[in-house]
Amino acid sequence: MKKAYYLFNPGRMSRRDNTLKFEPVAKEGEPAPKPRYLPVNGVSALYIFGSVDANSELFNFLGRNHIPVHFFDYYKHYTGSFSPREHLLAGQMLVQQVGAYTSLKKRLHIARSIVDGATFNMLKNLRYYQNRDRDVLNQIEQLELLRQNITTVNSIDELMGVEGNSRQVYYSAFDEIIEGFAWEGRRKRPPQNELNALVSFGNSMCYSICLDAIYNSQLNPTVSFLHEPGTRRFSLALDMAEVFKPILVDRLIFRLCNRRELREQHFDFIDDACFLADSGRKVFVKAWEEKLQQSLHHRKLDRAVSYRHLVRLECYKLAKHIIGMEEVYEPFKIWW
Repeated sequence: MKKAYYLFNPGRMSRRDNTLKFEPVAKEGEPAPKPRYLPVNGVSALYIFGSVDANSELFNFLGRNHIPVHFFDYYKHYTGSFSPREHLLAGQMLVQQVGAYTSLKKRLHIARSIVDGATFNMLKNLRYYQNRDRDVLNQIEQLELLRQNITTVNSIDELMGVEGNSRQVYYSAFDEIIEGFAWEGRRKRPPQNELNALVSFGNSMCYSICLDAIYNSQLNPTVSFLHEPGTRRFSLALDMAEVFKPILVDRLIFRLCNRRELREQHFDFIDDACFLADSGRKVFVKAWEEKLQQSLHHRKLDRAVSYRHLVRLECYKLAKHIIGMEEVYEPFKIWW
């Protein structure tokens, strides 16, 4: 079974036959660590957090084996991806996807479904904690009212307004849900406290797995429906991430904070900005990967699927709707 690998240490990566060879940089005064070898047929994606040297031969090798690479900067912000040539892209799908984007009726249906799924999953999280003696009833009522507008708005801008207001209401409940850290509002450029740092980092990770899932479908990642397509970004991954951020990112943050798996020492403050320290990043990524590998019983398929595969199934579902195999697109909604 393939798995994602996360590289935190600086070093050099190269090809050796059909394996990836990673040579970590030795710390001053210490012997050089032993190289690590990764069989290429066991790698689904690479996440680069440290300073890693590589050459074009390696990226050609990764491209031929359909392995994407996601890069994060010194402050752990997502900066971009190496995406292999789209081996699954089909001309018919691209034409239909662009057609769905240019048709306001079709685009609004898909965009409304995405916001419906995202806000439903937010509401499910709030109700979970309301049932556990957290006072988030006001946010639940506000979110329920906002959700009523999803089917009545007639433009993407209005729909984005509903989504933005819904998320603002949802985030305002974090102070009640999370112990140990204060929320103090959403601040992302740069994040100014621990929770904002966690949300920014978690959202970047969610964006990257959605991009991986899109890459393994016939969808084009640059043609989106809720977010406006733009230059230098895969906006469809932003669309897909909206549905899964409450499920994957937020629930993980709640757990890590409330169980004190993340503490003050796991964060760094630099020039009025807060970022996950190396130790905190490793805690988050370990828990993130464990979450993606967990399985749940899928109601419609009547079998166990991992959370990572769940994201891919969502892309397949959207693709079927776009080419007319499914009349409506129904977003994934939490049932537990």
